[in-house]
Amino acid sequence: MNEQVRGQRSSGLRAALREFAYGMTGYEFARHAIETRAALENLFMVVVVGDMIGVPVIPPYYSLRLLPLVTPDIVRWKRRVLRERDFTDLHDHHLHGV
Repeated sequence: MNEQVRGQRSSGLRAALREFAYGMTGYEFARHAIETRAALENLFMVVVVGDMIGVPVIPPYYSLRLLPLVTPDIVRWKRRVLRERDFTDLHDHHLHGV
């Protein structure tokens, strides 16, 4: 029984150290990758179905060819693009150099 408790403590300590190391080294890279992917998805959706919000970019034929691929994301994309934004939403709250 004592060995089992000791094993759980050591695995918990190991997990805490792993999360701490990830937070110190890789967390910012992961967040930046997620933000970059979201920006690229927004750009792709504007190019493909931008005419839904009044921004015709490519001919409708190509949009219609790609429509089955983007149909599940259209509602979320329209909500994200057309939502009202505040001045503070434009700035990232990173602490670079502080």
